[in-house]
Amino acid sequence: MKRAVFVSDVHLGSAHCHAAEFATFLEGLQCRRLYLVGDIVDLWWMAQRRARWDAAHQRVVEALHALARSGTELIYVPGNHDRAARRFCGLLLPAMQVRRRLIHTTADGRRLLVTHGDDFDAITHFGGLQERFGDWLYYRILTGNRVVNQARRRLGLRYWSLSDYLKKRSAAAERYIARFVGACFEDVRKRGLDGIVCGHIHRAALKREGQLIYANDGDWVESLTALWETADGTLQLVSHRGEVLAEVPPRLRLVKAPALAA
Repeated sequence: MKRAVFVSDVHLGSAHCHAAEFATFLEGLQCRRLYLVGDIVDLWWMAQRRARWDAAHQRVVEALHALARSGTELIYVPGNHDRAARRFCGLLLPAMQVRRRLIHTTADGRRLLVTHGDDFDAITHFGGLQERFGDWLYYRILTGNRVVNQARRRLGLRYWSLSDYLKKRSAAAERYIARFVGACFEDVRKRGLDGIVCGHIHRAALKREGQLIYANDGDWVESLTALWETADGTLQLVSHRGEVLAEVPPRLRLVKAPALAA
């Protein structure tokens, strides 16, 4: 039983969502609290392009309902692609809470800001023609990613992210990610918190800078990853198969030694 699980950027309804893998992940999940950290349903895609909603997408919805029925607390933090859900922030709906952002306290007492991450776009994005071309190119790469993995499945090979491979070899993409991570750390420093859990940039990561934690739970378009907290406060970045990709151990607590008998 996981104490908390964080997922984001599922992009249900879009052509690039790996809904079947996400449904399988949810169906095998047991947790006290599930944070849906934005861009779960891609309302932007569905408004701009032809929506895709097949049996795998429906399995995701059914798995979320099953978790809620089993006692898992669902908390939805809308992102930029499901921004319309922000009108419900602060409400306690029958199946879940909807929050703009919130603080999660781990078992070992660390206080983590939970937010989608698009709040930092004003700092990390430059805008203009270059950015629009980057968006266009990104969606072309995602299409290539889908084609490559369809071929790999036929050959019995495991999922591999072409888009992540290419981004890691792009100096511009690495500079953007560095700006984003820097903005996250600066924000939690100002708030006096111990770290942040976010998504948005489709780059899974779990690391520390000094005593601060940066946890990006990734996405279900490219990396197919999630973040979870175990009973003792350990944070683990995991693949869709449950393999641990990175880990931050719990904070050490000082235990008062028993007094010695005279």
